[in-house]
Amino acid sequence: MAGIELMSAAFDDHAPIARRYALEGDDVSPPLSWSGVPDDASELVLLCEDPDAPSGVFVHWVVVGIDPHSSGAETGSVPPGGTALVNGFGQRRWDGPHPPPGDEAHRYFFRLYALGEPCVLPDAPTAEQVHEAVEPRQLASGTLVGVYRR
Repeated sequence: MAGIELMSAAFDDHAPIARRYALEGDDVSPPLSWSGVPDDASELVLLCEDPDAPSGVFVHWVVVGIDPHSSGAETGSVPPGGTALVNGFGQRRWDGPHPPPGDEAHRYFFRLYALGEPCVLPDAPTAEQVHEAVEPRQLASGTLVGVYRR
């Protein structure tokens, strides 16, 4: 399967995410850029999940319907054409890292999927539901991991 290169001008892969992007900071989404989306993709889906959350995998952001011809999203912006679904905080937006104080650094997986056909998700999907919906339609994907601790 083809790979999408997913990057951020705000942090490198497996590097700390600045407080600005965290819930306790300005709580704005980090800038993202990508390349390598297949020409035949019909939409992109973005998921940001924290697999280290005490309650299980926690969803910070899910955006569907992203324009497959786009190349990124600016700080604090939903990717072009995208619609944010309800995250683990019960909001239709980005809500940044907020691990329990004293925890080891949590990992935040930003995953971008290029789909051959649109997928249907519940209004407030779990990370597992997103993975199950995109997997059979996936043409390519890319992952960027940031870390954060309080």
